[in-house]
Amino acid sequence: KMGNAESNAYQNHLSRFLPEEQSDIDGIFDTLSGSSGSAGAKNGKATKKTVTLAALQARQSIIHIYLGCKQMTVRLYNGMKSIDLTGKSSGLSEQITKEQFVIFMSNLLKRNADEKITIIMRMISKAEGPVKGKQIQEFTEDLIMSVVHVLSYRKELKGWNFENTRDSASGVKALASQLLSELKLADGTKSVGPQLMETNFHQSVIEDWVYRVPQISIFLSVIIRQGLHVLHSLPDQTKDILNLVPGCKGIKGRGLVSLFDIPSIMYINSHLPAELQHKWQLLFSSRLHGESFSQLCGHIVNKGPCIVILKDLDGYIFGGFASHSWEVKPQFQGDNRCFLFSVFPSLAVYTYTGYNDHYMYLNHGQQTMPNGLGMGGQHGYFGLWIDSDYGKGHSKAKPRCTTYNSPQLSAKEDFTLDAMEVWAVGDLPESAGTKSKKSILDVDPEAQALLEMTGKSRQSEGLREPIEEDDDDD
Repeated sequence: KMGNAESNAYQNHLSRFLPEEQSDIDGIFDTLSGSSGSAGAKNGKATKKTVTLAALQARQSIIHIYLGCKQMTVRLYNGMKSIDLTGKSSGLSEQITKEQFVIFMSNLLKRNADEKITIIMRMISKAEGPVKGKQIQEFTEDLIMSVVHVLSYRKELKGWNFENTRDSASGVKALASQLLSELKLADGTKSVGPQLMETNFHQSVIEDWVYRVPQISIFLSVIIRQGLHVLHSLPDQTKDILNLVPGCKGIKGRGLVSLFDIPSIMYINSHLPAELQHKWQLLFSSRLHGESFSQLCGHIVNKGPCIVILKDLDGYIFGGFASHSWEVKPQFQGDNRCFLFSVFPSLAVYTYTGYNDHYMYLNHGQQTMPNGLGMGGQHGYFGLWIDSDYGKGHSKAKPRCTTYNSPQLSAKEDFTLDAMEVWAVGDLPESAGTKSKKSILDVDPEAQALLEMTGKSRQSEGLREPIEEDDDDD
């Protein structure tokens, strides 16, 4: 029988949950342990029920179905099993008791990094002691994979799906590597590449990492709350998932596969100003609107903050966030919220250095100034440049872009463009014509005149946005 100390610890953890939360936890434990949850649920007998790994892995198990990742099921089981009720870790049972389950939930969902860390260490490795970088990478990949699956299963991807985005498998690996790059050794240095995989990391280092990289706790919270459908509707949870994935508008029914994958959408979105994280709307796609710089300008000018993403012919995917509406003018624009990013082959965000204010630039039809779209650096040496002679671009950074400290983002310094997209983030400004449902060419005479002045035909007359897209909240 449990002693008073254990009973007190259990009651202490139980008291962290509201009555409706306790009911949620009772229900999920009853389901996992195979009990009906009626007769013994409200008295001492309920604590005699246990959960086994076999039960969690059974094909019909809710964990197996909802997490979509066998390894994550085992990791959750190892985390629950690590809750030591007896004070003798060597005698840990293979069966999970109600007390262990409640304490596991309490520590992961209600506590700080230091109280989660023992569980996370056991989820990374069953064995006690330091863990290798490779083990942390595998844990992080399983975690991200489960989050993507859970959000899809729960229909929380807000209009994104596996058909209209790049394959998530490479994105899972890229995001895991990016989060792992934040691991700091005890002396404050970082390991990289193959060296990182073989480095031993002690619990204190992992605790520091979980504290500094909020995605780990958020992702764990999502797979438990959303995956197990426990505590999923409570206010303190909504902020975790609210803007994890932004709403997607403008892509539905158009047969387009975005250059983004779901993990990269989550990562880039987390770097946007909070008020812009709730929605992305497709403004321009070279595959939909044609490979034309005039088309690009016509679709993105005066549309509020935007994300530009492009792919070169070597398969590298990269882009930038423009904090202000794009305007055609011969001066730099934007502010220090702008950033550049890479999506493939690696996932990273590069923010301003304070060296200069060359955040964003868009010019067209001028004889004295460069014509094109650029971010960071300087004329002729942009961190990201698309020439008005559409299809050519460069990313010059020797060794780094002065404005954003970004490396060369494309495979070759001078690259050929394969595809490009521009997404408005947050709510479109009133002036963008969303209320009148007019084309940009009707709303913005300046853009129209610009096209005619440069001798471009108004090809976009045949490419007006479908009106019903305004309601594309899928």
